[in-house]
Amino acid sequence: MNPILALGQIIVSVALIAAILLQARGTGLSGTFGGDSAVYRSRRGVERRLWQFTIVLLVLFVVFSLASFYFAPVNPA
Repeated sequence: MNPILALGQIIVSVALIAAILLQARGTGLSGTFGGDSAVYRSRRGVERRLWQFTIVLLVLFVVFSLASFYFAPVNPA
């Protein structure tokens, strides 16, 4: 595996985990029993930018994964 692709994939995956954790709201039992009712609410401001940034990170993660698969060395049998 190319070390640059591996490092890029690690960085993107850590950033993706952080972006997803920043969005976690209303989870757990309090959200289940009438906590934050954000089902029909639209995203605004920073929350919307974080959502878009998460999508970009997801696409980058998939691109890095496919590139590392494509550029993997072939071991002859």
